[in-house]
Amino acid sequence: MAPHLNIVPSMFVLLLLFISASKVQSGAIDVVAKFGAKADGKTDLSKPFLDAWKEACASVTPSTIVIPKRTYLLLKVNLEDPNWVRFYSIKNFKMFGGGILDCQGSIASEKNKDPHNRAFRVKLPVNIRFDFVTNALIQDITSKDSKLFHVNVFECKNITLERFKVKAPADSPNTDGIHMGKPDGVNIIGCDIKTGDDCISVGDGTKNLDIKDITCGPGHGISIGSLGKYPNEEPVEGVKVTNCTITNTSNGARIKTWPSESPGIVSDIHFEVIIVNNVSSPILIDQKYCPWSKCKINEESKVKLRNISFKNIRGTFALLEAVKFICSGFLPCQNVELADIDIKHTGAEPATSQCLNVKPITSGKLNPTPCSSLDYSLLTVTA
Repeated sequence: MAPHLNIVPSMFVLLLLFISASKVQSGAIDVVAKFGAKADGKTDLSKPFLDAWKEACASVTPSTIVIPKRTYLLLKVNLEDPNWVRFYSIKNFKMFGGGILDCQGSIASEKNKDPHNRAFRVKLPVNIRFDFVTNALIQDITSKDSKLFHVNVFECKNITLERFKVKAPADSPNTDGIHMGKPDGVNIIGCDIKTGDDCISVGDGTKNLDIKDITCGPGHGISIGSLGKYPNEEPVEGVKVTNCTITNTSNGARIKTWPSESPGIVSDIHFEVIIVNNVSSPILIDQKYCPWSKCKINEESKVKLRNISFKNIRGTFALLEAVKFICSGFLPCQNVELADIDIKHTGAEPATSQCLNVKPITSGKLNPTPCSSLDYSLLTVTA
């Protein structure tokens, strides 16, 4: 777990892990040369890193910390926060340099797979947290084998993650690649995410989110939610997912909410220009989301979904249902659009689509045939 850093410098740049010593700029704060950090894989980097951070933040001019290209050991320094590396309450922040943060998640994976072992899971660290960060650019960083989420973005404004990589086994549980809650103006661009859970998961309060040029898989796809589990969740609005490739995942473009639980609103969500390769469920709205059967499955979700579109989605899928819309009987989905869908089933049986409590608006090429605009109650269409 990482230091709890409550610092607001006017400008801060961090070159992480993989900067050649010969390229260190004049005036940069080198954790090895100045603070005695040792790249022997045995000596803790925490104190030299914190000392360099404090000096940079005390500077009256923009500062750069350099961690030269080697392998370091970063131990726990704060047992109260479920984080390994946390950036807190920072403005005008840039992090780049090609570094890898390896959390060695295999140590915890077996216990983490047990759905009843929540007490163990809540103590696991998130690899990197960005909390209350404003105006930030994160580039060319890799998160490897996290024990829980790889990245968590909370109440940040105007933050961009570009060419960010996530590497974890397909069977690593609860290892969402990038998760966010209550941010405004997040951009996720050109990222390559391989993990055991959602490549990207969107929590409550998310506004003005732009996801583009992502490669996802293995994993659980790109998901809005899950939502509606906790009281007083804030609306999710203004999410655009474009030009993404999703391969060998359980889901593709997905929206998921819990039945029964708490009210909420999801609006203006758009998936466009998506390639799916051997994805089990490529287009999915699931308002009966109930992992480990821990919900009131016979009750209806209280999350309102409206203004949702799936456009120009093509590729291949593995299960029978290419399009599956299970909307709430209490609050039926409104203004759901399907356009230019061309997804081929890899199996021998004919593909189907399923709609419940929704009247989808359709246009363009539709393969396989989705639920028509006349569908309202449960209907299965075979193509």
